[in-house]
Amino acid sequence: MTAASAESIFTYGAPTLKFGDGASDEIGYDLAQLGARRALVITDPGVAATGLPERVAAQMAQFGVEATVFDGVHVEPTDASMQAAIDWARAQGPWDAFVAVGGGSSIDTAKAVNLMLTNPGELLDYVNAPVGGGAAPANQLHPLVAVPTTTGTGAESTTVCVMDVLAQRVKSGISHARLRPTLAVVDPLLTITQPAGVTASAGMDILCHALESYTARPYSEMVRKLPAQRVPYCGSNPVSDMWSERALSLLASSFRQAVQHGDDVTARREMALAATFAGLGFGNAGVHIPHANAYPIAGQVRDFRPDGYPDDEAMVPHGMAVSLTAPEAFRFTFEASPERHQRAARLLEPSADMPADESALLPDVLARLMRDIGIPDGVGAVGFGESDVAGLVDGAMKQQRLLATAPRPVTGEDLDAIFRRSLTLW
Repeated sequence: MTAASAESIFTYGAPTLKFGDGASDEIGYDLAQLGARRALVITDPGVAATGLPERVAAQMAQFGVEATVFDGVHVEPTDASMQAAIDWARAQGPWDAFVAVGGGSSIDTAKAVNLMLTNPGELLDYVNAPVGGGAAPANQLHPLVAVPTTTGTGAESTTVCVMDVLAQRVKSGISHARLRPTLAVVDPLLTITQPAGVTASAGMDILCHALESYTARPYSEMVRKLPAQRVPYCGSNPVSDMWSERALSLLASSFRQAVQHGDDVTARREMALAATFAGLGFGNAGVHIPHANAYPIAGQVRDFRPDGYPDDEAMVPHGMAVSLTAPEAFRFTFEASPERHQRAARLLEPSADMPADESALLPDVLARLMRDIGIPDGVGAVGFGESDVAGLVDGAMKQQRLLATAPRPVTGEDLDAIFRRSLTLW
């Protein structure tokens, strides 16, 4: 690539942010300021059982906003569960605003509902190629207020919604700037009751968001694009780097504490802030190998049931799936930017000793953290074996939108080696 063909522009986008204890008490006012008069609150059964979505809906009436709650979101959503939410919302509409209350599953489902109630076609038309058609929405979407109750997904900041595509047994998603929420309302007090297992898994999602965006291929090494070709994920850049570094520093001081002592409000606030910062970073720079690998891990799971999640069906939660190949993925990407990998490791564990093999520093730091917070010991610990690697590689290779952001070219052979080394991590 010549200097003339190299990219010289990066873009940055973010929702309006409202952060702090009690921020969720002001959503009715915020919706009224957006001109909303009829809003659909979208959540899952577990969050609905806490009464929070109903409280959010009830407060809207004093500001002239009529609200209805839909509590049928599927944890780790599928194309089928999203279509069911779309069909329900279409039948009960019209709506002029949406409010997502919950984890990434609720926020992503709300993005899909908003997309399909404002644009023509079928859901799969918009899913990233080669899994789906990769179409861009033709119309503007309605205002979406995202209220995360877990600390990790960053979905309140991003332009992406993720789902399992059941017929293809792969996780994929939809990515377009119009999916980004209008307002992110981050209230740390909503995360106090989050179980330890959920805190650990979602926290690893925060961590990998920060690490992957920080080590992503720099925007200046991308091929120059025309204005109409620019995508939200533009590669690592000075603005996303700032958010990623700060997120890593916050995780160093709060992650273990939040998992082991969930009632520590200070740790919960720091985790919520880390999730917000990491979302503001990766939502523009992008993620790469660990996230690409996570999609087939989650999509091909057979019988693993994690602590803290509904036990009525097998699943590997997204953040856990992302983490399981992260140590080996970062060992692979080390040579592209040794100083960044070492800097990230030092932010996470300032006192870590440098191993004889410098490429092992970040993997070692990650493995120690994962052990401490109860993440399973590799892909093998969630039910996969040597015979499954080919299928996992095939699923990961379908995530070319993510792999294009990796700092090194990634082949199927590379992913095969990463998965095999990740069957057992310690």
